[in-house]
Amino acid sequence: MTCMKKTKTLRAYLIKFVIRLSIFVGVFVLYITNKPLMFELMTQPVMMGITPLHVLWFVFMVMMIRHIFPTETLSMAFRKAEKKKYDEVSDYSPAELLEFVKNQNARAWIVMLIWLIFNAIFGVLYLNGIMDEADLLMLTVFYFLSDYICILFFCPFQSFIMKNRCCVNCRIYDWGHFMMFTPMLFIRNFYSWSLFFTACIVLIKWEVIYAGHPERFFYGSNRNLQCANCKDKICQLKKVIK
Repeated sequence: MTCMKKTKTLRAYLIKFVIRLSIFVGVFVLYITNKPLMFELMTQPVMMGITPLHVLWFVFMVMMIRHIFPTETLSMAFRKAEKKKYDEVSDYSPAELLEFVKNQNARAWIVMLIWLIFNAIFGVLYLNGIMDEADLLMLTVFYFLSDYICILFFCPFQSFIMKNRCCVNCRIYDWGHFMMFTPMLFIRNFYSWSLFFTACIVLIKWEVIYAGHPERFFYGSNRNLQCANCKDKICQLKKVIK
């Protein structure tokens, strides 16, 4: 058995996964032991004191702002959208790129439709009083953890719908925040809506760049997305789709 060589990016993802898992466990313990307190912490105004959930909101916001104003520390999975990360393959086929775009767009619409229908169920349950704000927050924190499970271990969207080789080649990589904070749409307060609509900005930015520069997202036209040139190697813990 060969040893897995952890890249700097992979190590960073593993550390962040442990942090997300810790946050999930902490919120889940509060959820099952004192759900009323969890609701109070969610609705308490900042002027009455900063709660751990205010801190969690701040973490979520910083996480998204880093995607709106990206830094060098982000992985190629995200940074492929940037002009300076586009290393053009001089003889790539425009026809092949067009086919790639059509295929990936069709698959992306399927993912979006499934996601909206799936979460609409929780919205209906909430509006009918079967679920409450604490339930939706717990769902969001679960999505928060699941985002990194998809990146590091197994992604159903990749395996069953998108069929992209890896996260570096993922058409919908920066949809994660929109998906994560979809449940927040149903809660009418500043914290929940600020998360959801900031996530929408991240999503729109990604889609505008994709529509204008699809060549940056295709391994056939961008050398930085080819396995031989990949420095992130975040696919080591899960199967790469050929």
